[in-house]
Amino acid sequence: MKQLLVAVIAAAVLAPAGARAQEASPVGLWKNIDDETGKPKALIRITETNGELKGKIEKLFPAAGEEQNPKCDQCEGARKDQPIIGMTILWSMKQDGGEYNGGQILDPANGKIYKSKMSMADSSRKLNVRGYIGMPMLGRTQTWLREE
Repeated sequence: MKQLLVAVIAAAVLAPAGARAQEASPVGLWKNIDDETGKPKALIRITETNGELKGKIEKLFPAAGEEQNPKCDQCEGARKDQPIIGMTILWSMKQDGGEYNGGQILDPANGKIYKSKMSMADSSRKLNVRGYIGMPMLGRTQTWLREE
């Protein structure tokens, strides 16, 4: 009986800590917001494999009159003319203290690949994603909103 009580108390104490740790991770579904228009652009699912994060586009929010299932006609190599929906646009991101660094991000609108870093904000409900060339100060940041 005493062991059962200890197990129940331990589970009650550790469960919230586990939930907080999971919540603090960028793993999940995110809506990216265009930093120029303020409108949603896509839903991106971030997953983790062996400590590396990657993000894949699950859904686009095209404006009226825009292609509903566009292809990455500006991309090079294997991504050239491939559908943007289902495309991995973020890869090799690793946790570095309170941030995620060392990754790359693809902008399907222009086919360019940038260095990238990310940081969580607003109690893990927002993800600040920065793409840059050379130094982080030479880039731009989008805020992604957690969907789940």
